Amino acid sequence: MGLLDNMKARLGPARNKVSDLAQRHGGSIEHGLDKAAKLVDEKTKGKYSQKIQAGTGKAKHAMDRLAHKDEPGPHAGTAPGGTTAPTPPEAPPPVS
Repeated sequence: MGLLDNMKARLGPARNKVSDLAQRHGGSIEHGLDKAAKLVDEKTKGKYSQKIQAGTGKAKHAMDRLAHKDEPGPHAGTAPGGTTAPTPPEAPPPVS
């Protein structure tokens, strides 16, 4: 077993725990990201709005990946009961 395999084996349980936490608290995490982005945008007087929104989007995407929300599989995109899950509406752009 190589060094990389050894590290993967040791970090596997930690990744599973982080994934579980991201799944259970995803809404709170996203709310916190939005709140922080709004605060920073206000403090910079909208000067970096696009960069803040891009960074927030990347952070949310990373959190979704940790929670395995976009993992392909037999249940991807389906709601409980086997029906197709509705796509959430896109948020309007921030007003500057």
